[in-house]
Parts: sequence; C-alpha cells; structure tokens
Amino acid sequence: MEDSKIRIDKYLWAIRIFKTRAQASDACTENKVKLNDLPVKASRVVKIGDKYHIKTKDRIWEIEVTGLLAQRRAYSEAINFYIDHTNVEELQSNKRMVSSFHTGKRPSKIGRPTKRERRDLDDLLGL
Repeated sequence: MEDSKIRIDKYLWAIRIFKTRAQASDACTENKVKLNDLPVKASRVVKIGDKYHIKTKDRIWEIEVTGLLAQRRAYSEAINFYIDHTNVEELQSNKRMVSSFHTGKRPSKIGRPTKRERRDLDDLLGL
C-alpha cells in the first residue's frame, strides 16, 4: 500500500534494509541514517528523490527513494522502491567481511565427542 507520508524508520523496514522497525528507529537515533550528510530523526517524512546514506551492522547503503512503501513486502517487490547507489569498492569489502563471518556454531568433528562417538571410545578402551 502506498502512502503519501511515511516515516523513514517505517520505510527502511518496509524495503527490508532493517529486519525490525525498532532497529531502523535505533539506527536513526544513533546517527547511522543520513540525508545530505546530516543525521535524520526516525520521524522524518520520506520523499521521492531523497538520497540516504545508511550504515547497518552488515554493510553500508547509499539509496535513492523511487517509490513510497508503507507495508513490508517480499524482497523481490521491495527493491523496486529504491535504487542502490552503493560504491563497488564498498560492496566488495562487504563480501569479504561476510565470507569471514563466524556463525558461533562449533565446526563439525571438533570439540566434545557425540554420544555415539563416546560409546565407540568406551568400547575401544574396554570401559
């Protein structure tokens, strides 16, 4: 649903730059969303043609608003409401960071043995 007045936090959530609206609002509060190098408040009204510089924890975005979107939609639809002007160098550095991302899960076959491996070890040692 298109609307004539949309807050920036709601817009960034709707076009799927942030997972939650609260995260989008927090980014505005922390000066991570800028319009013409000036930080914007979460309540700022988005206009077609605005160019925003957005810093998320995963990457840096430079977007231009091409349409207003008030409801969250599928990614394939949401990308039609903005143009991504992010530099090529920035995108490549983001890919390097993502490739070195650690999920926090332990790698397979390292660390404590599974219950099955424990039984096999006990049988081997005669315990």
